[in-house]
Amino acid sequence: MIKEKYELWCKKAVGDPDLVAELKAMEGNEELISEAFYKDLEFGTAGLRGTIGAGTNRLNIYTVGKATQGLAAYVNSVSDNGTVAIAYDSRIKSDVFAKISASILAANGIKAYIYKELMPTPMLSFAVRRLKCDAGIVITASHNPAKYNGYKAYGPDGCQLGPEAADYVLSIMNKVDIFDEVKSMDFETALKEGKIEYIGDDIIDEYLSLVESTRVSPDLDLSDLKVVYTPLHGAGNKPVRAVLKRIGVENVSVVPEQELPDGNFPTAPYPNPEIRQAFECALKLAETVKPDLLLATDPDSDRVGIAIPENGEYKLLSGNDVGALLLNYVLERRTANGTLPENPVAVKTIVSTELCKKIADAYGCDLKNVLTGFKFIGEQVLHLEEKGEENRFVFGFEESYGYLSGSFVRDKDAVIASMLICEMTAYYKTQGQNLLEVLDSLYKKYGYFYSAQKSFTFEGQAGTEHIKSLMAELHSNPPAVIDGIEVTTVKDYETSVSRNLATNETSKIDLPKSNVVAFEFSDGSSFIVRPSGTEPKIKFYINALGSDSASAAAKVDQLVNAGTKLLGV
Repeated sequence: MIKEKYELWCKKAVGDPDLVAELKAMEGNEELISEAFYKDLEFGTAGLRGTIGAGTNRLNIYTVGKATQGLAAYVNSVSDNGTVAIAYDSRIKSDVFAKISASILAANGIKAYIYKELMPTPMLSFAVRRLKCDAGIVITASHNPAKYNGYKAYGPDGCQLGPEAADYVLSIMNKVDIFDEVKSMDFETALKEGKIEYIGDDIIDEYLSLVESTRVSPDLDLSDLKVVYTPLHGAGNKPVRAVLKRIGVENVSVVPEQELPDGNFPTAPYPNPEIRQAFECALKLAETVKPDLLLATDPDSDRVGIAIPENGEYKLLSGNDVGALLLNYVLERRTANGTLPENPVAVKTIVSTELCKKIADAYGCDLKNVLTGFKFIGEQVLHLEEKGEENRFVFGFEESYGYLSGSFVRDKDAVIASMLICEMTAYYKTQGQNLLEVLDSLYKKYGYFYSAQKSFTFEGQAGTEHIKSLMAELHSNPPAVIDGIEVTTVKDYETSVSRNLATNETSKIDLPKSNVVAFEFSDGSSFIVRPSGTEPKIKFYINALGSDSASAAAKVDQLVNAGTKLLGV
């Protein structure tokens, strides 16, 4: 079967010279052929993500085309005059995949709105809602290495496509011949005929104005703030700089080596603002600039990481640190200036810090916990909007460096977050504090909630099976003791059951089913295990609680060791 697929592609996959060359180079190498063809890239609520290249298990013009044909069928099933918005980032072939998607939609009688140049993922979410589209597509692999690209599909609410719609798309994909049944037409012809239309500057300007409107302290003078910013060769460069200029951040030094788009990411092999390596060029520039703040946005500018000066060096803050700081800042300042709504709502994911619960409670804010994935945060905003209460939403975040304020975008937004982080830094600077000092004051007030995340990568076919095996074992035989630490509660999100191991009592978890297992301990600490939905990784998330900084840090180390042993890695 694999050999037959390979031979078929050698015969028919002639639309991209790069694929032709790659297929020829594979000849006689059974391992390479197997990895490329042993399965189809899986389409789910996060769309597609995979290595760029030839084969059914790779991202290329044919797998993108098949997904778009499925999406077109879905749109035509819900609308007689369907429209779809499209955006793309700086990754290799992102613009190619975006234009092919637009051409396929046009051939299926669906009008495609596409940005003229690379744009952040959140600006796709905005365009879907602003243009009242039936769906959206963004071509990106977020913060993955250069060999990856991806295809994210969005619904009319601006959130990533829901399970029912994703299943419909997949059902069509399973029926469509990847070479002979994907409709298409010439991009330029469709553009001239009005079947494809570029998204105008007015939409971009409206988005930036709405971002600016989410300021918490609009009268704050930010002209004294010094910022080093790196877009990591990605889509954040123009919009982040534009909004910082709008709010009066005049002293922004952009890392020159990482300013321009480059899908090869030559200075950041892992363009992920969660890791220090991505900050190396910014840290070097900071030696001369001496900024108050370092900002790094990932290639599609939905995530942002920061570093803060500490004793002549710069310390990177975790996504949990920044999420807690921003939630506290928004609630503190909006309470002080009288703009906090009645019955405010904030949202975080189940793997994010419990420090936020303490902060929210202090301000009478309802903090909702949702599954991992920002679409679940977006859904909470939608539920409020359906009741005419979207103004109650004040902040949402996930520990993987994604943040949102305002209701006009339904995905994590590094443009909004970069603006709020700059404003927050400038505000506390006027109070004689930096963000590290503010964070320490929150720990002293609410408890030392320390966190960590560990990921283990298992590449290829064997890796996929290993991850499935590990998770199956945790679901069927969850341990009562992990590395000498007694487990008090096991939460299995796949069966929606929470079980107290001391009493054997169970309760229902009121969230959608998900391939996640959580272990809770008597001191309030926990860790959660889940496979990544977009990378060949298994992840576990540590939330440790200590009486002081030293005990919390020691607990993190203990739980990291326990989790590593549990997974046998």
